[in-house]
Amino acid sequence: MSRKLKEIIIKNIFFLFALISIFILGLIVVFLFREGLPIFKVVSVKDFIFGNEWYPTYNPPDFGIWPLIVGSIIVTLFASVIAVPLGVLSAIYISEIAPPLMKEILKPVIELLAGLPSVVLGFFGMVVLAPWLQETFDLPTGLNIVNVSIILAIMAVPTISSISEDALYSVPREFKEASYALGATRFETIAKVIVPAALSGISTAVILGMARAIGETMVVLMVAGGAAAIPESIFDSVRPMPASIAAEMGEAPFRSNHYHALFATGMVLFFITLFFNLIADYISTKFKEVGSGTL
Repeated sequence: MSRKLKEIIIKNIFFLFALISIFILGLIVVFLFREGLPIFKVVSVKDFIFGNEWYPTYNPPDFGIWPLIVGSIIVTLFASVIAVPLGVLSAIYISEIAPPLMKEILKPVIELLAGLPSVVLGFFGMVVLAPWLQETFDLPTGLNIVNVSIILAIMAVPTISSISEDALYSVPREFKEASYALGATRFETIAKVIVPAALSGISTAVILGMARAIGETMVVLMVAGGAAAIPESIFDSVRPMPASIAAEMGEAPFRSNHYHALFATGMVLFFITLFFNLIADYISTKFKEVGSGTL
Protein backbone atom coordinates (compact mmCIF):
# COMPACT_ATOMS: atom_id res chain seq x y z
CA MET A 1 0.00 0.00 0.00
CA SER A 2 1.45 3.31 -1.07
CA ARG A 3 2.05 6.16 1.35
CA LYS A 4 -0.37 8.43 -0.51
CA LEU A 5 -3.14 5.83 -0.25
CA LYS A 6 -2.53 5.46 3.49
CA GLU A 7 -2.81 9.22 3.95
CA ILE A 8 -6.11 9.26 2.02
CA ILE A 9 -7.53 6.43 4.15
CA ILE A 10 -6.46 8.08 7.42
CA LYS A 11 -7.86 11.42 6.26
CA ASN A 12 -11.21 9.85 5.40
CA ILE A 13 -11.34 8.01 8.76
CA PHE A 14 -10.79 11.27 10.65
CA PHE A 15 -13.40 12.96 8.47
CA LEU A 16 -15.88 10.16 9.24
CA PHE A 17 -15.31 10.51 13.00
CA ALA A 18 -15.79 14.27 12.73
CA LEU A 19 -19.08 13.76 10.87
CA ILE A 20 -20.27 11.25 13.47
CA SER A 21 -19.49 13.71 16.28
CA ILE A 22 -21.35 16.53 14.53
CA PHE A 23 -24.29 14.23 13.78
CA ILE A 24 -24.57 13.10 17.42
CA LEU A 25 -24.37 16.67 18.71
CA GLY A 26 -27.01 17.68 16.17
CA LEU A 27 -29.33 14.94 17.42
CA ILE A 28 -28.86 16.12 20.99
CA VAL A 29 -29.76 19.70 20.03
CA VAL A 30 -32.80 18.54 18.05
CA PHE A 31 -34.00 16.44 21.00
CA LEU A 32 -33.47 19.38 23.38
CA PHE A 33 -35.55 21.73 21.25
CA ARG A 34 -38.21 19.12 20.52
CA GLU A 35 -38.81 18.54 24.22
CA GLY A 36 -38.46 22.19 25.27
CA LEU A 37 -40.49 24.14 22.73
CA PRO A 38 -43.96 22.74 23.71
CA ILE A 39 -43.87 24.72 26.99
CA PHE A 40 -44.31 27.93 24.98
CA LYS A 41 -47.84 26.83 24.11
CA VAL A 42 -48.61 27.28 27.82
CA VAL A 43 -46.47 30.30 28.70
CA SER A 44 -45.01 33.05 26.54
CA VAL A 45 -41.27 33.34 25.97
CA LYS A 46 -41.23 36.67 27.82
CA ASP A 47 -43.04 35.31 30.89
CA PHE A 48 -40.88 32.18 30.88
CA ILE A 49 -37.54 34.01 30.78
CA PHE A 50 -38.43 37.09 32.84
CA GLY A 51 -41.00 35.63 35.23
CA ASN A 52 -40.02 35.85 38.90
CA GLU A 53 -41.94 32.80 40.13
CA TRP A 54 -40.79 29.21 39.63
CA TYR A 55 -43.49 26.94 41.05
CA PRO A 56 -43.98 24.25 38.38
CA THR A 57 -46.03 21.94 40.63
CA TYR A 58 -48.53 24.54 41.88
CA ASN A 59 -52.08 24.78 40.58
CA PRO A 60 -51.91 26.85 38.47
CA PRO A 61 -48.13 26.46 37.94
CA ASP A 62 -45.65 29.31 37.48
CA PHE A 63 -42.83 28.83 34.98
CA GLY A 64 -40.66 31.93 35.45
CA ILE A 65 -36.94 31.11 35.31
CA TRP A 66 -35.56 34.62 35.87
CA PRO A 67 -34.38 33.74 39.44
CA LEU A 68 -32.61 30.69 37.99
CA ILE A 69 -30.89 32.80 35.32
CA VAL A 70 -29.86 35.43 37.89
CA GLY A 71 -28.52 32.69 40.16
CA SER A 72 -26.44 31.20 37.34
CA ILE A 73 -25.01 34.57 36.31
CA ILE A 74 -24.20 35.67 39.88
CA VAL A 75 -22.34 32.51 40.87
CA THR A 76 -20.47 32.56 37.55
CA LEU A 77 -19.40 36.19 38.02
CA PHE A 78 -18.25 35.67 41.60
CA ALA A 79 -16.43 32.47 40.63
CA SER A 80 -14.71 34.39 37.83
CA VAL A 81 -13.61 37.15 40.23
CA ILE A 82 -11.77 34.45 42.18
CA ALA A 83 -10.65 32.15 39.37
CA VAL A 84 -9.43 34.63 36.74
CA PRO A 85 -6.67 36.28 38.85
CA LEU A 86 -5.58 32.91 40.27
CA GLY A 87 -5.60 31.20 36.88
CA VAL A 88 -3.87 33.94 34.89
CA LEU A 89 -1.28 34.82 37.54
CA SER A 90 -0.43 31.16 38.14
CA ALA A 91 0.00 30.73 34.38
CA ILE A 92 2.34 33.74 34.23
CA TYR A 93 4.35 32.42 37.17
CA ILE A 94 4.65 28.92 35.73
CA SER A 95 5.48 30.11 32.23
CA GLU A 96 7.84 33.01 32.92
CA ILE A 97 9.03 33.11 36.52
CA ALA A 98 9.12 29.67 38.14
CA PRO A 99 12.38 27.68 38.17
CA PRO A 100 12.30 24.50 36.04
CA LEU A 101 11.85 22.24 39.09
CA MET A 102 8.98 24.32 40.47
CA LYS A 103 7.38 24.41 37.02
CA GLU A 104 7.49 20.62 36.80
CA ILE A 105 5.68 20.41 40.14
CA LEU A 106 3.09 23.19 39.82
CA LYS A 107 1.83 22.50 36.30
CA PRO A 108 0.81 18.86 36.97
CA VAL A 109 -0.68 19.82 40.34
CA ILE A 110 -2.90 22.52 38.79
CA GLU A 111 -3.94 20.24 35.95
CA LEU A 112 -4.67 17.51 38.52
CA LEU A 113 -7.42 19.75 39.93
CA ALA A 114 -9.26 19.35 36.63
CA GLY A 115 -9.42 15.62 37.25
CA LEU A 116 -11.16 15.94 40.61
CA PRO A 117 -14.77 14.72 40.37
CA SER A 118 -17.23 17.54 40.85
CA VAL A 119 -19.10 15.49 43.45
CA VAL A 120 -15.94 15.40 45.59
CA LEU A 121 -15.62 19.18 45.45
CA GLY A 122 -19.32 19.50 46.21
CA PHE A 123 -18.92 17.21 49.21
CA PHE A 124 -16.01 19.35 50.41
CA GLY A 125 -18.21 22.43 50.09
CA MET A 126 -20.99 20.79 52.10
CA VAL A 127 -18.91 19.21 54.85
CA VAL A 128 -16.03 21.67 55.31
CA LEU A 129 -16.76 25.04 53.73
CA ALA A 130 -20.47 25.34 54.57
CA PRO A 131 -20.07 24.81 58.37
CA TRP A 132 -17.10 27.22 58.40
CA LEU A 133 -19.05 29.96 56.61
CA GLN A 134 -22.07 29.38 58.83
CA GLU A 135 -20.05 29.63 62.04
CA THR A 136 -17.73 32.44 60.96
CA PHE A 137 -20.39 34.79 59.60
CA ASP A 138 -23.27 33.64 61.83
CA LEU A 139 -25.44 32.55 58.90
CA PRO A 140 -28.60 30.42 58.89
CA THR A 141 -26.94 28.19 56.26
CA GLY A 142 -23.52 27.84 54.71
CA LEU A 143 -24.96 26.70 51.39
CA ASN A 144 -24.95 30.01 49.57
CA ILE A 145 -23.45 32.11 46.79
CA VAL A 146 -20.05 32.46 48.46
CA ASN A 147 -19.72 28.72 48.97
CA VAL A 148 -20.65 27.72 45.45
CA SER A 149 -18.54 30.52 43.94
CA ILE A 150 -15.41 29.31 45.75
CA ILE A 151 -15.95 25.73 44.64
CA LEU A 152 -16.69 26.74 41.05
CA ALA A 153 -13.54 28.90 41.07
CA ILE A 154 -11.49 25.88 42.10
CA MET A 155 -12.97 24.01 39.16
CA ALA A 156 -12.35 26.85 36.68
CA VAL A 157 -8.74 27.59 37.69
CA PRO A 158 -7.19 24.58 35.88
CA THR A 159 -8.93 25.50 32.60
CA ILE A 160 -7.89 29.15 32.79
CA SER A 161 -4.36 28.40 33.98
CA SER A 162 -3.62 25.63 31.50
CA ILE A 163 -4.88 27.46 28.39
CA SER A 164 -3.28 30.74 29.49
CA GLU A 165 0.04 29.01 30.14
CA ASP A 166 -0.02 27.46 26.67
CA ALA A 167 -0.76 30.89 25.17
CA LEU A 168 2.11 32.50 27.08
CA TYR A 169 4.47 29.68 26.13
CA SER A 170 3.63 30.12 22.44
CA VAL A 171 4.78 33.76 22.39
CA PRO A 172 7.84 33.86 20.08
CA ARG A 173 11.14 33.90 21.93
CA GLU A 174 12.27 36.79 19.74
CA PHE A 175 9.74 39.08 21.45
CA LYS A 176 11.29 38.45 24.85
CA GLU A 177 14.87 38.74 23.62
CA ALA A 178 14.10 42.03 21.85
CA SER A 179 12.51 43.42 25.02
CA TYR A 180 15.50 42.45 27.16
CA ALA A 181 17.87 43.86 24.52
CA LEU A 182 16.11 47.23 24.85
CA GLY A 183 16.78 47.24 28.57
CA ALA A 184 13.37 46.16 29.88
CA THR A 185 13.16 44.33 33.18
CA ARG A 186 11.52 40.92 33.55
CA PHE A 187 8.36 42.51 34.96
CA GLU A 188 8.19 45.06 32.11
CA THR A 189 8.72 42.31 29.55
CA ILE A 190 5.93 40.20 31.04
CA ALA A 191 3.48 43.09 31.47
CA LYS A 192 4.12 44.98 28.22
CA VAL A 193 5.28 42.30 25.77
CA ILE A 194 4.43 38.72 26.70
CA VAL A 195 0.93 39.19 28.18
CA PRO A 196 -0.29 41.50 25.36
CA ALA A 197 1.07 39.05 22.77
CA ALA A 198 -0.78 36.17 24.47
CA LEU A 199 -3.95 38.15 25.17
CA SER A 200 -5.91 36.18 22.58
CA GLY A 201 -5.28 32.87 24.33
CA ILE A 202 -5.72 34.35 27.81
CA SER A 203 -9.07 35.91 26.88
CA THR A 204 -10.23 32.61 25.41
CA ALA A 205 -9.15 30.82 28.59
CA VAL A 206 -11.16 33.23 30.75
CA ILE A 207 -14.33 32.88 28.66
CA LEU A 208 -14.05 29.07 28.56
CA GLY A 209 -13.49 29.03 32.33
CA MET A 210 -16.69 31.06 32.81
CA ALA A 211 -18.56 28.71 30.48
CA ARG A 212 -17.25 25.80 32.53
CA ALA A 213 -18.62 27.40 35.68
CA ILE A 214 -22.05 28.33 34.33
CA GLY A 215 -22.66 24.82 33.00
CA GLU A 216 -21.60 22.93 36.13
CA THR A 217 -24.36 20.80 37.65
CA MET A 218 -23.30 18.69 40.61
CA VAL A 219 -21.52 21.40 42.59
CA VAL A 220 -24.34 23.95 42.30
CA LEU A 221 -26.86 21.23 43.16
CA MET A 222 -24.97 20.36 46.35
CA VAL A 223 -23.80 23.71 47.74
CA ALA A 224 -25.86 26.54 46.19
CA GLY A 225 -28.72 26.10 48.65
CA GLY A 226 -31.54 25.51 46.16
CA ALA A 227 -33.62 28.65 46.75
CA ALA A 228 -35.41 29.63 43.52
CA ALA A 229 -35.48 33.33 44.40
CA ILE A 230 -33.50 36.41 43.42
CA PRO A 231 -30.76 36.83 46.07
CA GLU A 232 -30.40 40.01 48.10
CA SER A 233 -26.88 39.37 49.42
CA ILE A 234 -23.88 37.17 48.65
CA PHE A 235 -24.80 34.94 51.60
CA ASP A 236 -28.23 34.04 50.20
CA SER A 237 -28.99 30.66 48.69
CA VAL A 238 -29.67 30.41 44.97
CA ARG A 239 -30.72 27.79 42.45
CA PRO A 240 -28.83 28.06 39.14
CA MET A 241 -30.36 26.52 36.05
CA PRO A 242 -28.29 23.30 35.98
CA ALA A 243 -29.21 22.59 39.62
CA SER A 244 -32.90 23.06 38.92
CA ILE A 245 -32.80 20.70 35.94
CA ALA A 246 -30.89 18.02 37.85
CA ALA A 247 -33.03 18.29 40.98
CA GLU A 248 -36.44 18.22 39.29
CA MET A 249 -36.09 16.16 36.12
CA GLY A 250 -36.47 12.87 37.99
CA GLU A 251 -39.73 14.05 39.59
CA ALA A 252 -41.34 15.67 36.55
CA PRO A 253 -43.99 13.47 34.85
CA PHE A 254 -42.97 12.50 31.32
CA ARG A 255 -44.10 15.01 28.68
CA SER A 256 -45.81 17.18 31.31
CA ASN A 257 -45.57 20.98 31.30
CA HIS A 258 -43.02 20.71 34.11
CA TYR A 259 -40.98 18.29 32.00
CA HIS A 260 -41.06 20.59 28.96
CA ALA A 261 -40.20 23.62 31.14
CA LEU A 262 -37.03 21.91 32.36
CA PHE A 263 -35.97 21.19 28.79
CA ALA A 264 -36.73 24.80 27.87
CA THR A 265 -34.47 25.83 30.77
CA GLY A 266 -31.80 23.64 29.18
CA MET A 267 -32.37 25.52 25.92
CA VAL A 268 -31.70 28.83 27.66
CA LEU A 269 -28.56 27.38 29.25
CA PHE A 270 -27.51 26.10 25.82
CA PHE A 271 -27.81 29.58 24.30
CA ILE A 272 -25.90 31.19 27.19
CA THR A 273 -23.07 28.68 26.86
CA LEU A 274 -23.08 29.13 23.07
CA PHE A 275 -22.86 32.89 23.62
CA PHE A 276 -19.77 32.45 25.80
CA ASN A 277 -18.12 30.25 23.19
CA LEU A 278 -18.91 32.71 20.39
CA ILE A 279 -17.38 35.52 22.46
CA ALA A 280 -14.26 33.41 23.03
CA ASP A 281 -13.97 32.71 19.31
CA TYR A 282 -14.51 36.39 18.43
CA ILE A 283 -11.97 37.63 20.97
CA SER A 284 -9.43 35.05 19.84
CA THR A 285 -9.85 36.02 16.19
CA LYS A 286 -9.88 39.76 16.94
CA PHE A 287 -6.68 39.76 18.95
CA LYS A 288 -4.94 37.57 16.38
CA GLU A 289 -5.84 40.11 13.68
CA VAL A 290 -4.61 42.98 15.85
CA GLY A 291 -1.41 41.13 16.65
CA SER A 292 -0.68 40.27 13.03
CA GLY A 293 -1.43 43.86 12.01
CA THR A 294 0.98 45.19 14.64
CA LEU A 295 3.73 42.88 13.46
